[in-house]
Order: sequence, then structure tokens, then C-alpha cells
Amino acid sequence: FGSRHWTFGSRFFWENMAATKEEDVQMMLVCKTHLGTRNVDYRMKRYIFRRTVEGIHIIHLGKTWEKLMVAARMIVAIENPQDIIVASQRPYGSRAVLKFSQYTGANPLAGRWTPGTLTNQITQKYLEPRLLIVTDPRTDSQAIKEASYASIPVIALCDTDSPLENVDVAIPANNKGKESIALLYWMLAREVLYLRGTLPRTQPWDVMVDSFFWRDPEEIMQQEEAQQDWAQPQAAPTTWEGAGGGGNWDDITQAAQGDASWDAPAAADDWSAPAGGSSW
Repeated sequence: FGSRHWTFGSRFFWENMAATKEEDVQMMLVCKTHLGTRNVDYRMKRYIFRRTVEGIHIIHLGKTWEKLMVAARMIVAIENPQDIIVASQRPYGSRAVLKFSQYTGANPLAGRWTPGTLTNQITQKYLEPRLLIVTDPRTDSQAIKEASYASIPVIALCDTDSPLENVDVAIPANNKGKESIALLYWMLAREVLYLRGTLPRTQPWDVMVDSFFWRDPEEIMQQEEAQQDWAQPQAAPTTWEGAGGGGNWDDITQAAQGDASWDAPAAADDWSAPAGGSSW
């Protein structure tokens, strides 16, 4: 009975994972996670599905999903979430990094990376993490170099042209689009919560992917100004009853025409007479 129960439970688990994988791949297609660049690093060729007529390399999303699952298991293996640093010098990944750290308890470092964060013990911002997650190996090259000096494993979102030096787990994906970066961090955070037991797999995560999207500050200001314009009280509409000082239309017409009657003949003007006495 025990083996039969285990078989049924494992079958349900794998069927649930297969359905989740299909939904995740569809979401990645919508967010253009599969679109790479025209250039390709020779170490990233294993993750390339095909090349389009325009020369754009397409990333194999099945391998992207599998590497996301591997990265989530690495994150869960670290007992203290504060020992995980999530870095992103790319602006599109700053909001996603902060939201990922909010839900997983990691230590976010969005924006400029201070040199010596992992190697210079004199600085006040010196850190000794057990895992480093970066958004782009090219823009976050300083962080990866310091992690290699300190023997810290690195997880990176890698595009087709990303260098893989000192990267331990490469997640092949489009790391240049704000929707793609946000979706990857959202899926990674959700899988971490599933593995920790904080969220049951039968229950979908109620956090929307939109909250991970990077938003332009100018766009936010324009939306706030538009909301303020709508919130301002508008002037009360004028009514016809209040026109003319609240008078009566009958009184106005009588004052203008006196006691004139519509039946009375008009002024003695002859329409047949020539205008101005001149002949055409």
C-alpha cells in the first residue's frame, strides 16, 4: 500500500509539474524570453533552438525552465536567505531584484555595484554571501569577478552573446527586455516559495507578474498627474433656470416687445421696392 501510495503521489506531482511547465513556457513566449541576439557565444550554442531568417537566435525555453528549477534548488539549499545577493546594474532589472528579495528574503543590490563589496574587508559595505545572482554577466562583470576571487557560486541570466566565465549556473534567456527579466525573477521566486513549503503547489501564487516590471519614472509622474487632474472637483454645470438672474422667460419677452401681438402687421416695408432706390 505504501509503494502504491507513493506511486500515485509521484505521478500527481509530475503531472502537476508538466502542466506548470507548459503554462510557464507560454508566459515566456508572451514576454519574449526566447528572443536572443544576432551574436552567439560558443558556450551558449547548447541552449540555441534555431536561427531565424533575420539572424536572431531563438533560445530553447525548455532548457530555460529546467535551469530555473536548478537555480531555485540552489537558493533553497542556503539556510539563511540573507546570505544570497541579487545584483542588477541594468535598470530594467532593478525593480525585479527588489521584489524578488522582498518575497524570498535575499539581499538586493540594485544599481551601481561598489567595487570591493566582496573582497575589501575595510569597507563598511563588505559582504560575505554564499550565493550571487546577477541579471547580466556583461554589465555585472565586476560582481562576478569578485565572486570568483571569494569562491562564491554565481547564477546568471545569460543571453546568447553573454560571456560565461566564472558563471556556475547559466539561465538562458533574454536579459535585455524588461518583461523577460521580470518574468524570470517572478518564476524563480515562486519556485523558491514552493520548495520551501511556504506556498503549496496546488495553489497558484497570488502575486502578479506586473509588480516585477520596471516602470519609467517619467511614465509614473504622467500617470500621477493624470489622476490628480481627474481627482480635482469640476465646476458646477450652469442650468438654464439660473440664466438671466433667475428671471422668467415670459417677463423677458414682454419687456423686450412690450404688449406687441404676433397678430399685428409688420412694419410698413415694401419688399417689392428696389433696395436703396438703385436699379440692377
